[in-house]
Amino acid sequence: MILTAAVFYLAHPSHVLRAAAGADLRWLAAAVASVLFDRTLMAMRWLDLLVALTPGSRPRFGSVLRIFFVSSFVSNFVPSIAADMYRAYALARHDVRLAESTASVLVDRMLGVLSMALVGAIALLAAPVAGLGRAVIVSLAAAFAACGAAGFVVFSERGAAAALRIARVVPSAPLQRIMSLLIDAVRRYAHHRTELMRVLVMSIAVQVIRIVQAWCLGQALGIELPLTTYFAIMPVILLIMQVPITVNGLGTTQVAFVTLFSASGIDAAPVTALSILFLVLGVVGTLPGGVIYAFAGAPARPGAQAS
Repeated sequence: MILTAAVFYLAHPSHVLRAAAGADLRWLAAAVASVLFDRTLMAMRWLDLLVALTPGSRPRFGSVLRIFFVSSFVSNFVPSIAADMYRAYALARHDVRLAESTASVLVDRMLGVLSMALVGAIALLAAPVAGLGRAVIVSLAAAFAACGAAGFVVFSERGAAAALRIARVVPSAPLQRIMSLLIDAVRRYAHHRTELMRVLVMSIAVQVIRIVQAWCLGQALGIELPLTTYFAIMPVILLIMQVPITVNGLGTTQVAFVTLFSASGIDAAPVTALSILFLVLGVVGTLPGGVIYAFAGAPARPGAQAS
C-alpha cells in the first residue's frame, strides 16, 4: 500500500486521475470480456493436473471449480503463496491426500511461471525492445532457472534423490516425512507428460490473453505503444506479481509498471493508471469466487487425509 501511494504521488495524483477519467470505455469493455477466457483456461489447466492424483480420489468437477474460484477470490486479500496454500488445503478436505493436492498446486504454479518466461523470451527474440535490456533478461533467466530446478526434481532420478537428501537434513521428523511425501507426489507427474504439455499450452494462452488485456487497457488510456512492447514487458511484470511479498502484488506491480514502461518513454501518470486498472481487472475476474463463497460458504468437507 505504501509503495502504491508513493508511485501515485510521484506520478502526480491529478494527472493519474485525469488519465483514468478519460479512458475509452470500449477498450475497457474488451479487457473485461477477455477475463472470462483466461479464468476458464486457468481452471481447466488445474483440472488437467489432477490426473496425477491417486485413482478414485479426484473430487467432483463442481467441487474443484468451486475451490479454484474461491481461492482466486481469496488471493485478493493475501499474498499469492497463502492463496495457493488455501487451494491445496481445500482440495485436501475432499479426501485427497494433502501431499497430492499441494503437488498439483505447485506444478500448476511452476508451469504458469514457465509460460510467462517463454512468452517473454520469444517476444524479445522476435522483436527486441530498446531500453529494456538487462533487467528483463535477468528476470526471465531467473524464472527459467527456477523452473529448470523444479523440472529436474520431477523428471530426473538424480534430481529427486538430491531433493530427498535435502529433506533429510531438515531438523524435524514430521517435516521430513511431509517433504518426502510431497516429492513423491510431484514425481508422479513424470508419467503424465501429455497432460503437462497440454497444461503448458493452456498456460501460454493465459499469458497471451493477460498481455492483450494490458494492451487493451493501454489503448483505453491513450498509451501509444505497439503490442510487441507489451509482450516484452508484461511477462516480467506478471512474474513480479507472483512474488509473495505484498497482498495481490499491490505496490510491487505499480513499481514494475512505471519502471519498465518508463524505459519505453511513457509518462508516469498514464502508466500508473494502467497498473491500477490492471489490478482492478484481476479483481473483477475473481468476483465469481466471492459470490460462491458468500452464498455457499467455504469449500470444506470432513474426512480429509493429512498425508
